[in-house]
Amino acid sequence: MSGLESFSSLQLAALALLVFIAGVLDSLAGGGGLITLPAYLAVGLPPGLVLGTNKCASSIGTTASVVRYFRTLELDWRPVAPMIAAALIGSAAGAELALLLDPSWIRPLMLAILPFVAWSVLSKHHVGLGDRSSELSPESLSRRAVGVALPVGAYDGFFGPGAGTFLALGLARFCRYDLLRATGYAKALNLASNLAALVSFMIAKRVNLPLGAAMGAVSLLGNLVGAHLGLKRGAAAIRPAIALICAGLFLKIAFDLSSG
Repeated sequence: MSGLESFSSLQLAALALLVFIAGVLDSLAGGGGLITLPAYLAVGLPPGLVLGTNKCASSIGTTASVVRYFRTLELDWRPVAPMIAAALIGSAAGAELALLLDPSWIRPLMLAILPFVAWSVLSKHHVGLGDRSSELSPESLSRRAVGVALPVGAYDGFFGPGAGTFLALGLARFCRYDLLRATGYAKALNLASNLAALVSFMIAKRVNLPLGAAMGAVSLLGNLVGAHLGLKRGAAAIRPAIALICAGLFLKIAFDLSSG
């Protein structure tokens, strides 16, 4: 499957709608991969190409969120540099591990991850109500940020769904950023880990580039809409929606595995 010709117009339209929705959600609170990975599988993209193609599209879309958050919130790039380095290292290692495994593990792993993602989103709603990062010394803040970015970057390169959520929650909880600022930094880290993983997948020829580029344009639009909503209203309202998505996907994947 080398391009778009193997997909029907209806399949591409349905996929584009889901990728757009995922872009909106991802720019607000992360978790877009919870929608896109099953969507790519549902339209018949071979499992071995799903992760790489998803990284291609999400990298394009996340770029829009990063630019919007950093411009509007006037975020400083200097504190995020060590975090980006850690996320790059972790993501590259995670992606290399993913390449060594049979792609058939994707569905069972999603089944295991989804309840934890839902719990993380719902149980930490009090985090990030105000920015208290100035209470930490620059050295302590940097260590805490790297401590969040390295393991989440590895997870993102290895699998990915919910990585943006984990980053935002981790930065808000351990670095004491308010949730909006933590989300902006999380988007930059998410983009770095996506790009690192994408390089590995492209070298291994695990990316459907035409499909990834087409869905990337759709994801970019979704991320722009989501970033606008996030900057206007904040990310708190999206948490129940992510929990519902997790529940729905959990039931669907469980059914697929039991019937397969």
